Amino acid sequence: MKNPYRPILTTIQEITIENEAQDLKTFRLGFCDADEGNGFDYQCGQFAELTVFRVGECPIGIASSPMDEGILEFTVKRYPDGQVTNALHNCAVGDRIGVRGPLGNWFPLERMEGKNVLIVGGGFAFTTLRSTIRYILHEANRKRFANLVVLYGARNPGELLYKDELKAWQGRDDIEAHITVDKADDESWTGHEGFVPAVLEQVAPSPKDAIALVCGPPIMLKYTLPVLEKLGFGPTEIITSLEMRMKCGIGLCGRCNIGGKYVCIDGPVFTYEQLQALPAEM
Repeated sequence: MKNPYRPILTTIQEITIENEAQDLKTFRLGFCDADEGNGFDYQCGQFAELTVFRVGECPIGIASSPMDEGILEFTVKRYPDGQVTNALHNCAVGDRIGVRGPLGNWFPLERMEGKNVLIVGGGFAFTTLRSTIRYILHEANRKRFANLVVLYGARNPGELLYKDELKAWQGRDDIEAHITVDKADDESWTGHEGFVPAVLEQVAPSPKDAIALVCGPPIMLKYTLPVLEKLGFGPTEIITSLEMRMKCGIGLCGRCNIGGKYVCIDGPVFTYEQLQALPAEM
């Protein structure tokens, strides 16, 4: 039986600085032991604990797709008072870190098959949504899903993640990608300008035979979920993630519970209907 406390050893293969502030980096990891890598069977929407040895660990959503064989990717924001995130940002290619997981539940891809898919994301919470988009767009999977519409927003163009991928998505004919920023820095910006909920109303994707995945900061969710309802998406067809509440990941510390739910055991993925049944703190 797998030891839930034991991290798998990985090597940092590549580090990408994602934003102008340089406080968001994507780490591409390779497994030191191929057998352990083959046993790391994860799904879109799950997360893992990243371990910097002699410093600690922190929960991060998995940004790569299960179709990306042999590698894992995590996009990590550095916080001024975050010991682990600062230690991760100080790591270099070739350094070794631990990965404990995969943890939590995942987006219901089987239920989404044959349906139109709307994906709405904001800020660096876009990571697990990016995993899902990469999965759907993979040549082995694309025909299993109908129309794919993506709306992704950030504060300004310099804060957008995965810029090369965003550009590539906008050039494809099997995905409708809308990129928005709260405020454009200069006249070179050609995408949408405005907050995600407002742009979502402008784009107005059809709720017919559709499932919506939405993930972002709490203030974005507060105003986006009602827009989805207004557009006609039912509470069981709106799915989000509470991964920001993750702590130990295995239901022992009790710091992620909401009422009778442990987010790391019962989530982090919930339908809007499930969220509405949780205590009022959400």
